[in-house]
Amino acid sequence: MLTGKRLARDVLDHLPAVDSRLVESMLKKELQSFDQKIIVLDDDPTGVQTVHDISVYTDWTLETMKKGFQEKQPMFFILTNSRGLIASETEAVHRDIARHAEQASKELGKPYLIISRGDSTLRGHYPLETETLKETIEEASGSVFDGEVIIPYFKAGGRFTIDNVHYVQYGDELVPAGETEFARDRTFGYTKSDLGEWVEEKSNGAYKAADTAYIALDRIRSLDLDGIVNQLMQVSGFNKVVVNAADDVDVKIFSIALVRAIKQGKRFMFRSAASFTKVIGGVSDKPLLTKEELIKEHSANGGLILVGSHVKKTTEQLEKLKDCDFITFIEFNVHLVTDPAAFQAELDRVIAETEAAIASGRTVAVYTRRERLDLGEGKQEEELKQSVKISEAVTSIVQRLQSRPRYIIAKGGITSSDIGTKGLRVQRATVAGQIQPGIPVWITGHESKFPGIPYIIFPGNVGTQDTLKETVEILER
Repeated sequence: MLTGKRLARDVLDHLPAVDSRLVESMLKKELQSFDQKIIVLDDDPTGVQTVHDISVYTDWTLETMKKGFQEKQPMFFILTNSRGLIASETEAVHRDIARHAEQASKELGKPYLIISRGDSTLRGHYPLETETLKETIEEASGSVFDGEVIIPYFKAGGRFTIDNVHYVQYGDELVPAGETEFARDRTFGYTKSDLGEWVEEKSNGAYKAADTAYIALDRIRSLDLDGIVNQLMQVSGFNKVVVNAADDVDVKIFSIALVRAIKQGKRFMFRSAASFTKVIGGVSDKPLLTKEELIKEHSANGGLILVGSHVKKTTEQLEKLKDCDFITFIEFNVHLVTDPAAFQAELDRVIAETEAAIASGRTVAVYTRRERLDLGEGKQEEELKQSVKISEAVTSIVQRLQSRPRYIIAKGGITSSDIGTKGLRVQRATVAGQIQPGIPVWITGHESKFPGIPYIIFPGNVGTQDTLKETVEILER
């Protein structure tokens, strides 16, 4: 099996063609008779990067769960921000969600699917989250999950699964995920790129690569739906199903077979990136959003850009953004977090400068110091706690802001989650769509600090070096 770097054109340009109109028609027909509420649990707010006109809730009380179930749309999102939580907190959150989903389902007589939308670079509390959901729902319902579908494909983020290997695209190259910076994450790291081997690694051998079902691209592209359904019908014991995908059409073909298997009584848990949620939720395509659609009120104030993500792509995008002479740049030295007094003084300085600039009509970009905080070996949990303090400080910039910005951009998953829930105090937002591929926009609810403000959630690992700059230019021109 090939597991090293590959030229994207050598792989993606030579896949068999498929009749996308036929696939679209078949999927639409299958979904019309699929009457299950789809609940997407998002470990950061970037999971809505493919949908529009969908609700996002920031709590998971029984009351909120019932609201989601009663919506006309077939799908709703719950933002858990679990990638910013320690394992015990994550487990508690997912137990609550599972109990409330099951109770709402029983009270309202509506079956449901739960999708754990994890970070598309395979990081996160896996398999803890889906294991917790499975155990809690099975205990409450008496039903059994046959298997777990793993589908991390996401084209806008350059994520492809080919020959069972998950790749991340860098320029012209496809790099196996296990060889990327994401795999070296100190909290959620891994070494395997073959998804069966990744499952075995992350589950400490509880689930074997040899027991995993692999949905091959050849079978998908040949529209062997009966073959895929048959594979799914054979899955048991919560073993895993790895879905190969190099284009949205692959996800659609798989979803046709999946729905057929579910209608025949199979039950699955899901760990996916954002593409699968759009497909299974029947969300239509929508053109990218314009400035006129997003900024409807005239304001003399500037915008606010907050950059927390430390991945290489974010730093490159920040450097390109610095070419914009209409932006005031403020570096936040977050490494002072180990000295509480100095850290507070630094935060006060950043907030004062941000407030003054926005009120004067200048757009401000606040960015955390680019070097990642490193406390040494064996300090992963301590580093996660310090990163939470840093995120709270960045969030407090929005909490303490007096001037309403024309828009807010948050760069990075955990950063954008905390700003949305704690800074803007959003309880429910509507996803307006995307301003760039893979970059969603929330319109904040009436209960939030700045009601109706466009809140652009910019994932750390999406886009080219110019995408952040281009996004800001759309909002400023």
